[in-house]
Amino acid sequence: MFRAETKVRVRYAETDQMGYVYYGNYAMYFEVARVEALRTAGFSYKQMEDDGIIMPVLDLHTQFLKPGKYDELLTIKTCIPEMPGIRIKFEYEVVNESNEVITKGWTTLTFLKKESHKPCRPSQYLLDLLHPYFQ
Repeated sequence: MFRAETKVRVRYAETDQMGYVYYGNYAMYFEVARVEALRTAGFSYKQMEDDGIIMPVLDLHTQFLKPGKYDELLTIKTCIPEMPGIRIKFEYEVVNESNEVITKGWTTLTFLKKESHKPCRPSQYLLDLLHPYFQ
């Protein structure tokens, strides 16, 4: 299983009138965590797209347990629970500065050929990078 952590400080513009993280921003936090998690494994989204593969989101699920608040430093724990095929699943836990899990979620993305938008397998480069985490 692959795991990584990314930190995000809640900016004022990301909050609602109560000073809580606006719920729609968690999708952005998940995206930041997903890209940075793959970067820590040595993978580049940009290189993948330059090589002709894109990864649109198919599913997004979010469970809100407690509010994130303005100026908190949140830690987003990202997990890839299984080796990807045509799809890849990412699981997330957002933890506040008191080490409380405030939000959980997951996304499922698919690999598509950039020109035709037809499903394809992930690059062998990505599979090779992730393989050691699943032995």
